Amino acid sequence: MSTITGVTRGGANYTPEFVMELNQGTCIGCGRCYKVCPRDVFELVEREGGDVDDDDEYGDDDDYGDDDDGFSDDTSMVMDLKDAMDCIGCGSCARICPKKCFTHEAQDAA
Repeated sequence: MSTITGVTRGGANYTPEFVMELNQGTCIGCGRCYKVCPRDVFELVEREGGDVDDDDEYGDDDDYGDDDDGFSDDTSMVMDLKDAMDCIGCGSCARICPKKCFTHEAQDAA
């Protein structure tokens, strides 16, 4: 079976990679993915009884220099997939995420 493909306005083909998972263990609940998503894919929810995974290569800082944005590593809120089936595979969420919480995959055409 072939994968889903798209065509840009200029006529170039591309293969969208759809969000499959969001690792809430590394999510800091910053909301960047929610803000850049052109669809209604994410929602902010209460963290379910776990701590943030501090054992990643990024430590406590991110590349955006906005650590004073009101979010701490012990936040009780994280992002969740509200409607993954509404994802268009643009990858904006993965590019903006400072903690690399997302897993994306190309999907087979129906």
